[in-house]
Amino acid sequence: MAQPPQQPQQRGPGGRRDLTVGPIGPTLLAFALPTLASNILQSLNGSINSIWVGRFLGEGALAATSNANIIMFLMFSAVFGFGMAATILIGQSVGRHDIEGARRAFGSAVGLVIGGAVVISILGWLFAPQILRLLATPGEAQNMARDYLRVIFLGLPFSMLGVLIQMSLRGTGDSVTPLWFMALSVAIDSTFNPLLIDGIGPFPKMGIAGSATATLLAGIVSSAGLLIYVYWRNLPIRLRGHELHYLIPEKALVKIILAKGLPMGAQMLVMSTAGLTMIGLVNRHGVETAAAYAVSQQLWTYIQMPAMAIGVAVSSMAAQNIGAGKWERVNAITRSGILYNTIITLVVNAAIILFDRQVMTLFVGSGSPAIPIARHIQLISSWTFVMFGATMVLFSTVRANGSTVPPLVILAIAFYPVRLGFAILGQPLIGADALWYAFPIGSMVSLLLAGWYYRSGHWREQMLIVPPEPEAEEHAHGTGEPAGRLHPTG
Repeated sequence: MAQPPQQPQQRGPGGRRDLTVGPIGPTLLAFALPTLASNILQSLNGSINSIWVGRFLGEGALAATSNANIIMFLMFSAVFGFGMAATILIGQSVGRHDIEGARRAFGSAVGLVIGGAVVISILGWLFAPQILRLLATPGEAQNMARDYLRVIFLGLPFSMLGVLIQMSLRGTGDSVTPLWFMALSVAIDSTFNPLLIDGIGPFPKMGIAGSATATLLAGIVSSAGLLIYVYWRNLPIRLRGHELHYLIPEKALVKIILAKGLPMGAQMLVMSTAGLTMIGLVNRHGVETAAAYAVSQQLWTYIQMPAMAIGVAVSSMAAQNIGAGKWERVNAITRSGILYNTIITLVVNAAIILFDRQVMTLFVGSGSPAIPIARHIQLISSWTFVMFGATMVLFSTVRANGSTVPPLVILAIAFYPVRLGFAILGQPLIGADALWYAFPIGSMVSLLLAGWYYRSGHWREQMLIVPPEPEAEEHAHGTGEPAGRLHPTG
């Protein structure tokens, strides 16, 4: 009988979902599934575009886009961190029903990131050849990579804006709108890629620059569409009138976004650099092992997607509930996140292992000697993503209260001295298997350390709130008391 009145409460102004009320498990799942679908669409878009480039322009062009994408990954690593910091501030503000605070956090994040993106775009356009030489891009691919990269740099501010709006909407409790606009971006990008690469119909033949132009067009249309939608639906992050001055980054907010965002961006760099080092170790075992590992990585991309989506949902839910002072729900959200991650990841893992040969032949020939090696890798290593997902859920919860440095330290320990250390030192004893066992061992250590830090409760002692506006500081005592209730009570 108590259930019916909960449903209307779950929608706030502008259609946002109130994540501080209602049943935790179903709410978490309903929030995570659209995020998972967005991640899948993004991965499929990258695969489709690679197919178009390789098919129309050949292997050199494919290598060119790969080199350019490494640079863009570094750019998005930074934005991910700043976007997550803003998302947490927005989520906590929404949980406190402080919509003005959410808008100020969003405005400062947009001003900081887009201002930086414009500067990076100009520098990237000018120094694209030097950047590619620094990456040791093969000579035959350098000109194509330069053309591709310059167009991508032009679209950087639009791409960054779209990413920030999507992440901020998730902070307000809306994970469905980002999905629709991700679908729009993918549809535009994948449709215009072949048309602009090969000059099909009335479109100009632009070669590899056409692929980048399709991405640029998709970024502009989806970002503009998101902005129009935000204002049309009067969503919590829209800025009007005097609120537009929030786009000028506030010093206090910039300090918070930088202090919390840089460690989160660094986490992605830790994982990517460790991954590149592992590839170097694998390559020493020959082309068949390298191919098998490449196939495994393709499968792992999809195995880890549920963990990433659930992590985003846990972070948004936890931030809103911390803002509302509902600490008992925060613990329940964490437990539900770990439970859902375990169930979904085990199901995906089991399906891939049962049908591994059929799936692997999509990437290599059915008679390839890499398939038995890849199946062996899967049996040893793929279960690591159950522990990886649980670790991501714990990290998502502690980050929701602004604790970002300990997760970075834990990942650095698990990836470098543990995972890579075991992979290097174990090879003289058990050969290439040391590389594959390094994954579950590293994940076990990160989960144990993450669990210890979560149970210690130190992350609860922090306070992450949007500070009062400089001109309103004389009223800070009036606004400070509700924030004081955010501390756990025991």
